[in-house]
Amino acid sequence: MTRVATTVALVRGINVGRAKRVSMADLREVFTGLGYGDVRTVLQSGNVVFTADRPPGVRAVRAIEQALHASTGVQASVLLLAAADIAAIAAANPLRDISADPSRAFVTFLSRPVDPALVPAVDAAALAPEVMVVAERAIYQWCPDGSLATKVPPAWWRRLDQVVTTRNLRTVDRLVEVGGAAV
Repeated sequence: MTRVATTVALVRGINVGRAKRVSMADLREVFTGLGYGDVRTVLQSGNVVFTADRPPGVRAVRAIEQALHASTGVQASVLLLAAADIAAIAAANPLRDISADPSRAFVTFLSRPVDPALVPAVDAAALAPEVMVVAERAIYQWCPDGSLATKVPPAWWRRLDQVVTTRNLRTVDRLVEVGGAAV
């Protein structure tokens, strides 16, 4: 009997504003065309839950990115995480208790783990009323004034030197639900 791995693909930067528009039907077709099963998109912002015979790795990321570009003309980075890892990251959110509005609470997923002690510090007083916590596999933010008003400069994110993509807490919880795990 073949074990089935449920995986979540986070496609970075599609369907944000008018740039990089990809229909969810086209996105599903990219994944089914690569042989993945039970392909489901979640919302309109590049979230795909699918199954595979084994957990996909670096080659799968490249194949998905290339197939997306070939099929739609859109070039975007892809992060792949096991559905169980998405659930664990969601459950570990240290800001869940202060996040009064899930559309203003965010989880930034990282392409590789980091040592939180080595990540450039953000001055908490200068950031207030926002709150940011850096963990090994994700960065959690509470932005009570909304994501567009964040005080974290884009240069800070570039210093992480890896692919990152952010989802609000409502989307993360939906990904956990569709992926079959519980927060």
